[in-house]
Amino acid sequence: MKSIWSETAQIPKYPFLSGKCFTKTAIIGGGITGILISYFLNEAGEENVILEANEIASGQTKNTTAKVTSQHGLIYSKLLVQVGKEKTSQYAKANQNAVLEYEKLIQTKGLSCDWKRIPSYLYSCRDVALLKKEEQAAKEVGLKVSFTTNTKLPFPVRSALKQENQAQFHPLKFLIGLLNEMTIYEHTKVEKIENTKNGLYLLYTSKGIVTAKRVIFASHYPFINVPGYYFIRMHQERSYCIAFRNAQILDGMYFGIDPDGLSFRNTEEYLILGGGSHRTGESRKGKQYERLKKAAAEFYPKAKEQTAWSAQDCMPLDNIPYIGRFSKTKPNWYVATGFQKWGMTSSMVAAQLICDLIIGKKNEYETLFSPQRVPTLFSVPQILDEGKHAFKGLARRLFLFPKQQIEQIPVGQGKVIEYRGEKLGVYKEKDGTIHAVSVKCPHLGCELNWNPEELSWDCPCHGSRFTFDGHLIDGPAQSNLKKKKSLKK
Repeated sequence: MKSIWSETAQIPKYPFLSGKCFTKTAIIGGGITGILISYFLNEAGEENVILEANEIASGQTKNTTAKVTSQHGLIYSKLLVQVGKEKTSQYAKANQNAVLEYEKLIQTKGLSCDWKRIPSYLYSCRDVALLKKEEQAAKEVGLKVSFTTNTKLPFPVRSALKQENQAQFHPLKFLIGLLNEMTIYEHTKVEKIENTKNGLYLLYTSKGIVTAKRVIFASHYPFINVPGYYFIRMHQERSYCIAFRNAQILDGMYFGIDPDGLSFRNTEEYLILGGGSHRTGESRKGKQYERLKKAAAEFYPKAKEQTAWSAQDCMPLDNIPYIGRFSKTKPNWYVATGFQKWGMTSSMVAAQLICDLIIGKKNEYETLFSPQRVPTLFSVPQILDEGKHAFKGLARRLFLFPKQQIEQIPVGQGKVIEYRGEKLGVYKEKDGTIHAVSVKCPHLGCELNWNPEELSWDCPCHGSRFTFDGHLIDGPAQSNLKKKKSLKK
């Protein structure tokens, strides 16, 4: 499935690394975060290279809704309780400044990326109190918002919170304009990192080795578990989008706060309709795309589907991204992850913060986003929830289900079965071909679940995903699933 961004822009191709490479800073990940970091380091005269496992912007960057806004759901009413007014104000300021920085960069470079200033709305068809509370919190930390019941949505709402002067753009067109002066290696997956005696790092890839003074993890989800322990500090969630023609042109970007709320935004002649958020590995019933199609048919009877896609987001324990030094024991490692569903402004914040740390410039947001921050008491329920999911994933491997017959598996679907004392994920093609793989996630061993929406095996613990025949789609896992070749009907 292609996003509307992939269909309407062509990213340049780059070679893979072969042999040895020496650089001051190695950036792992060629999405919008890695590219922005490289841009600001280049501006500061700091040598760097980007190492991308697949192709530039081929991960979450091409699947974003590309809303550039400091309006992040019901974030400010939550943060006021969790971290207080000072830090909440910093969060608001950092993300609102990110909107300004995008505009400044676009104007300076003369980028043609469909940049448009536009209002952002939170809306509810059921609740007034939650948005009133968010309005009060947003105003308390200096954001200009207003409460309304008048929107351009194709249905009535009970309440909406409007924030003026936010923005939207075409993320791939934006990136294309920044790539010219960068050193980029595609299809160059970093497999391991070693220390050298003189304080440098060796980054091993399949066909080459990079020697670097610093390492930046901008790869969405860090693939190294220790130190850092990010696998117990966040989980991943999936959401779905469809772009339609012949639908209404709205006056802004909309995000529904209700459990079944939808996301709306326009781009050129298309309407992007999104929703269906769930924890990765827990979409057993599927039908998320069908729900979006049904909504579009109801609201816009003449709408025609152009393309459909899905995205994956890292969700931190305390609603604040992890940006800064990777770990106390790795002073020259840096990380940017846990952006929730707001990767556009978070990427800009991360790029400037990490660049400042490297060049020794004071950044007022360093403490707020520091990965070494101490979790608040409000994070305890989330910590326990992450532990619960990890335990459930491991426990299902210990207590085997009763034997099930392969013949009972529907064509075009997958199912977990026991075969000779082993748990396997079995997928049956239309012609009867059987694909059997281990359902033990190679990351940390949790049991995978079948995702009928996208025909994939997904990890409910940390969000790794694999095709029906076991090929890696998303990390933090770094390898494919083991295949069972001798399985018979």
